[in-house]
Amino acid sequence: MAKVIATTASYDHTYNTQTLHLPRLLAFHGGGTNPQIFKLQCRALTKALQTTFRFVYVRAPYTSQPGPDVRTHFADKAPFLAWLRWSYKDGAKMPMLDEAVDSTHRNIKAAMDLDDARGATGDWVGLLGFSQGAKLAASLLYTQQYCLTVLGRKPSPHLPECRFAVLIAGRSPLIWLDAESKIPRGLIDAGTLSRAVPTDLEPVPRIERLLVPTLHVHGLKDPGLGLHREMLGGCCDEGSVEVMEWEGAHQVPLKSADVAALAQAIVALARRSGGLDML
Repeated sequence: MAKVIATTASYDHTYNTQTLHLPRLLAFHGGGTNPQIFKLQCRALTKALQTTFRFVYVRAPYTSQPGPDVRTHFADKAPFLAWLRWSYKDGAKMPMLDEAVDSTHRNIKAAMDLDDARGATGDWVGLLGFSQGAKLAASLLYTQQYCLTVLGRKPSPHLPECRFAVLIAGRSPLIWLDAESKIPRGLIDAGTLSRAVPTDLEPVPRIERLLVPTLHVHGLKDPGLGLHREMLGGCCDEGSVEVMEWEGAHQVPLKSADVAALAQAIVALARRSGGLDML
């Protein structure tokens, strides 16, 4: 069975004491990478927002194969991790929903607790995710919204009630991250293999689409652009989304003009959603 990684690693969080008071963003790396790599991928963006947000990087719970670009540029940064399992070894069966959900919740809580222990005091206001991490970020917001509006109860107490998300190259379907109720239509089990998404999945009902404000960042040279647009149009309410398209591939923007545009869009989104009221 895929190995669950311990949540006590220390390299995946910022040590910058000048940002301890700032509003905080939980940052979710892509599949087949890790927080250390994502921190490097976000280096230009975090510099542009260094006086606005504190970035807190979360470890995914499962080991994974590295992607082609990761193997080429970050071969020395193992272990490589993912939010969905890569495979079930030795004939192991798919894990129960509560096991998969608990693994994700524990790693998020560990990242938040560790940052609190370092003296950070800013509110948890938003989520930032890239690729599979963007799928996870949108899924967290959707689970939060569905529990509150459809089920009439709060989601897991381990998760913050964030006000917005920045989704870079994220694709559907979303993942159901609550173990106490059945999976809503249009979502998949958190224990599903990353390469085994059903092709006949029903769409998310229009009246249940994500209303929490989101910024979708799409690289026009990304081979998965069509899938990213599917998440935008099929999972999110059109009244709650903003879109930034840029001349890039499957990556976090690094060029100064692209980073400046992205940083400006994130700040504007945060202001509209009340994520910067305390500054």
